[in-house]
Amino acid sequence: MKSLRIALTYDRKEDYLAAGFTPEAVMEFDSEETIAAIELSLLGLGHQVLRVGRGTDLARRLGAGERWDLVFNLAEGVSGRSREAQVPAVCELFGQPYTFSDPLTCAVTLDKPLAKRLVRDHGLPTAEFAIVEDLADVEKLSIAGPLFVKPAAEGSSKGITGRSKVETRAELLAVCAELLGAFHQPLLVESFLPGRELTVGIVGNGDAAGVLGVMEISFVDGDERYAYTAANKGEWETRVAYQLLNGEPMAERARQIALAAYRALSCRDAARIDLRCDAAGEPCFLEANPLPGLHPRIGDLPILSRLAGISHPELLGRIVAAAGERWGL
Repeated sequence: MKSLRIALTYDRKEDYLAAGFTPEAVMEFDSEETIAAIELSLLGLGHQVLRVGRGTDLARRLGAGERWDLVFNLAEGVSGRSREAQVPAVCELFGQPYTFSDPLTCAVTLDKPLAKRLVRDHGLPTAEFAIVEDLADVEKLSIAGPLFVKPAAEGSSKGITGRSKVETRAELLAVCAELLGAFHQPLLVESFLPGRELTVGIVGNGDAAGVLGVMEISFVDGDERYAYTAANKGEWETRVAYQLLNGEPMAERARQIALAAYRALSCRDAARIDLRCDAAGEPCFLEANPLPGLHPRIGDLPILSRLAGISHPELLGRIVAAAGERWGL
């Protein structure tokens, strides 16, 4: 692929911490280490790279007339249910080509219940679920337990702890009260899926979209061995084991479901689809990540790619190539 002038957009953790944000509030944002690694990989592919930063910085520069061949978008946005859609929307407003999914897909996938509805309407398996907007909604729930509770529109396992799996109505009320107070947004309550945890990496668009691999995530230490909690993610080196699955029928079924969900949600260029198996071993859709974490060492998509023999620069090269072909670059 020819050399491109690429602008990096991102929300850097260090900037927000310096501005007074809490560590939990910046969990989804990228560290300087991540941004530098992505910059280095893109430079190594022969591209010119310019750091632009957050969405407001991008808007100012586009408004002043600057343009690039491609914006490589890492920005998560700061607030609101559609925050991940902000940078894609600004790019579309100014006619600026960019990587990854469009504003609608970024907004829909951040809203986990809405994404599950769309996937379910396409005939794909997902756990039974309900939305809790206030504690009165808890009394109306008729889903059989055990249940799993999490904020409806957060990433990076924010709000998912050792208390997220609940067995009794009293536990459900207590956890819902805690999360409603902490996150000020609706909660997703779904049937707990007791089977294997999987994530599927996909790169490409339309019929050319393909699965990089199916990775099983196992919890080997600590007291939160039933889910990919924030603690497990934070201490992944001791708590989590990763294995690429090949050959077994369940893995092939996971590939099919993930690719179908990717297309149903109109994901572009690359995404990570998270699945978990039910008691019968059927992989069920959990959520889609159209802006997957790309830290070369700890990001789930780079880990999966590395197990599949794909280096970090090669992974980014495939993403840029998919975006470039889509934009005719």
